[in-house]
Amino acid sequence: MTVEAVIFDFGGVLTSSPFEAFTRFETERGLPADIIRRTNAANHLENAWAKFERAEVDIETFDELFAAESLALGAEVRGRDVLPLLQGDLRPEMVEALKRVKAQFKTGCITNNLPANAIGSMTGRSLYIAEVMVLFDHVIESAKIGLRKPDPRIYRMMVETLKVDPNKCVYLDDLGVNLKPARQMGMTTIKVTSGAQAIAELETATGLKLR
Repeated sequence: MTVEAVIFDFGGVLTSSPFEAFTRFETERGLPADIIRRTNAANHLENAWAKFERAEVDIETFDELFAAESLALGAEVRGRDVLPLLQGDLRPEMVEALKRVKAQFKTGCITNNLPANAIGSMTGRSLYIAEVMVLFDHVIESAKIGLRKPDPRIYRMMVETLKVDPNKCVYLDDLGVNLKPARQMGMTTIKVTSGAQAIAELETATGLKLR
């Protein structure tokens, strides 16, 4: 295929997945397995997580809503306790791949994120994230526009801004539910399970050597 742009999710793609931190938290507190992920997945378009990522509720409301939703699934987990678990580590090999991609194609980032300062002070983290964000030609943040994946409109906004054909785009995300709309638009999609796996599939899709 002819590639015009490569579009990345951020968390779980350019950083390690928070799922490992979720599992540790649940084990340490004697919570049911996957209670956090199951709460995130239930009513995923309109639950506490979705509303917070669209900046429709403040942190206090998110904390209460998440607690109620998790309790309905078997155990109360406070939303505030989940937020610090989101800080994954940058995957240096993915950042290097992004740099090589940028030298040849347009690049974009679509991220479902949280309102500024939701996780508290992250000065050092913010600096290294900023260094990665400048590698993208365009970044769309859910909390800034009030729209989040998997809403098809957010993908259309990206291709329209980059002025590219979705049939000539590659999109990477760690969640299948977020890949589906991109695939339906015609994008080549890559479900990220590890840095090495993602890079191998991206090399195949783009024809570039990325490591």
